Amino acid sequence: MSNTPATPSKTLSEVTSRSELPRAKRLVIKVGSSSLTTVEGGISHERLKFLVDTLARTVAAGTEVVLVSSGAIAAGLAPLALAKRPKDLATQQAAASVGQGLLLAQYTQEFAAHGLTVAQVLLTADDLMRRTTYTNALRALVRLLNLGVLPIVNENDTVATHEIRFGDNDRLASLVAHLVKADALLLFSDVDSVYDAHPAAGGSRIAHVGHPDEIQAIDLGSAGSNVGTGGMITKVQAATLSASAGIPALVTSTANAAKALAGEDVGTWFAARNTRRSARDVWLAHLAVAHGRLMLDPGAIRAISSGEKSLLAAGITGATGDFEAGDAVEICDAQGTVVARGLVNYSALELPAMFGRSTTALHEYLGEGYEKPVVHVDDLALI
Repeated sequence: MSNTPATPSKTLSEVTSRSELPRAKRLVIKVGSSSLTTVEGGISHERLKFLVDTLARTVAAGTEVVLVSSGAIAAGLAPLALAKRPKDLATQQAAASVGQGLLLAQYTQEFAAHGLTVAQVLLTADDLMRRTTYTNALRALVRLLNLGVLPIVNENDTVATHEIRFGDNDRLASLVAHLVKADALLLFSDVDSVYDAHPAAGGSRIAHVGHPDEIQAIDLGSAGSNVGTGGMITKVQAATLSASAGIPALVTSTANAAKALAGEDVGTWFAARNTRRSARDVWLAHLAVAHGRLMLDPGAIRAISSGEKSLLAAGITGATGDFEAGDAVEICDAQGTVVARGLVNYSALELPAMFGRSTTALHEYLGEGYEKPVVHVDDLALI
């Protein structure tokens, strides 16, 4: 018998409103650096303890929690005598390697006081792009939850490069929510809600977002604090991404965490739309950096639009860009409309000789190694 329990099917979340959060079976909760650290950059014991006490009550009530925690780089600033978050990647990695242990040590101590064991899970974007590591990450997280362990997830800042970074932990949290098929995503920071203008200028709280168009014209302010990379922009992007792929999201402050988890009317609720998708599909469809484009004939567009067929060379009419095998590309119709994204199995130099040829013809014309599809259905995400 497998040790990995079955995950929910790809349907809309059973949690359809904030009032239903107390009955959620599984939640992904993200907390920002500003909610855990002092102005000087070190970890605030009081803030961290407040968060842990709140989450421990949620777990005791029967809800599984995956915590996506920022703060590793911020926690490493003071020990390295850095006044603010460094801009260069190498110093960020150094601060993360120092701060990650400090942060996890405090989480371990505080959750242990509630009889809870925690586990550190470090991810990069690459881990959720490749089928093998994606499956391994899912298996590990679900098994930890099954064992009663609370996973604490962070981007692997020590080794992540600009090319494979998630960019911020808000988007990482959205992907993790889809990875573990959470009932909802909660994004905690130092702002209690999304507003239609700055509160100091008379802005009003937006309580509910049913569609991204409702907040498209709103000025969401700057990108983040002096200790984090996030900000309201990335939170709204992550919440919108999550909701559009079937998992509702709530944006509110860490101070409102207890009220939010109790289902009270706080924060901004992003209602789920469409059916749930895998984290890998969400990444490919919305976040992967495309290195080129493939243009398809109408027959190929119809074939891949079923979501059940791979893209074959016979249906490709052209390509642009400079990509290698394994890179993400956009897949377009004759008018240039992007209908999907996928990981291509051939480079930009190889493909032109393959256009319009059947699998049999490719084998005869180019030899062995060209029988595989240009984009396998498992590596293709419809937009």
